Amino acid sequence: MAWKLDGTRSIHSQLTAVIRGRIISGYYPPGSRLASVRELAEEAGVNPNTMQRALAELESTGVIFSQRTSGRFVTADLSVIKSLRLEEAERSVRTFVDEMRGLGLSAEEAEEMVRNYVESTGKEPAGSAGESGQAMSACESEVDV
Repeated sequence: MAWKLDGTRSIHSQLTAVIRGRIISGYYPPGSRLASVRELAEEAGVNPNTMQRALAELESTGVIFSQRTSGRFVTADLSVIKSLRLEEAERSVRTFVDEMRGLGLSAEEAEEMVRNYVESTGKEPAGSAGESGQAMSACESEVDV
């Protein structure tokens, strides 16, 4: 998986976002050991100090943890990962809603487009339909189109 970094935000915040995304997606499974700071920095093409800063930020939020002689690990607490996933989903919903408003679409039109897309691709989000509905309801309650 490529590290896509650009000049829009600080490098360490982009690294934090990439690692968080990899944890959410399961690329780094719960409880798994992360590569060393140097290995991750080399893979991302950044200075090890910058990678260290990103990892320290993730550690401060409980997403990863350190074991002195064994390295860093992804949290095994699935509720933390689920919370991250929902935060990211809500952020995506806000962006989508803002873009739809900018195009002059109503809430009903935007909702219909989403349903049509899901039906046409035959792809359901990870998890059960009930979980998806609950996540969507949570997002809808916080964001009015």
